[in-house]
Amino acid sequence: MAVFLKANWEHIIMVNYEIDPQILLPFLPNDVELDLFNGKCYISLVGFMFKNTKLFNIPIPYFGTFEEINLRFYVKRKEGNQIKRGVVFINETIPYKIVAWMANKLYKEHYTVVPTKHELQINNAAQSIKFEWFLDKRWNSIYVTSELKSNRMKNESLEKFIYEHYYGYTKIDENNTEEYQLQHPSWNIHKVLNYTVDCDFETMYGQPFSILNQTQPTAVFIAEGSLVKVNWKRTKLQFSDEGN
Repeated sequence: MAVFLKANWEHIIMVNYEIDPQILLPFLPNDVELDLFNGKCYISLVGFMFKNTKLFNIPIPYFGTFEEINLRFYVKRKEGNQIKRGVVFINETIPYKIVAWMANKLYKEHYTVVPTKHELQINNAAQSIKFEWFLDKRWNSIYVTSELKSNRMKNESLEKFIYEHYYGYTKIDENNTEEYQLQHPSWNIHKVLNYTVDCDFETMYGQPFSILNQTQPTAVFIAEGSLVKVNWKRTKLQFSDEGN
């Protein structure tokens, strides 16, 4: 299967909020359903580094390394006896117009462009990573300090649920959905020691998500990351009202 995109994803912060499922229903693609953990619905504010990006194995000069901030929620799709667990992006934010244009044009994604930056500090025992993005005349940010050592995620844990969704679903319109697959190994995670979140969710993502401005995260995780591959093939899902 042809690989469209390869990149190293590093320092992957997940700030996870419990959310009312009704808020997400208007954004839910056809033919998938919300994926719950212990009966609860989650949405994640994500920050990470995109490094050494290649399209069809060709490096992107000057624009191959950048920060990404996104807001995503979790879905699943039943296909025969298989359950495909995936994510839906409300928005993905990066600093380069050409990269966003390509993703939106080729894949009908929801990329927007704002200035971004990051700061990484590492000592013998801990690391600190801060992602920032400039919106509405001010810098928003996610900041995490964690242990330097990492460990495997525990089975049946919230962190494993959050990180291990290997499909993406894009809502093309009310009746059409596209499915694509991501490839990466199971990531190790670092124990989070401290964190701060400064995000204007309403300005960034719209009024439906203003509730997150007054919501405390349920949990914050950070993973090491790895090489990630995104397959070129996208499956167009036919209309079905089963499972929705």
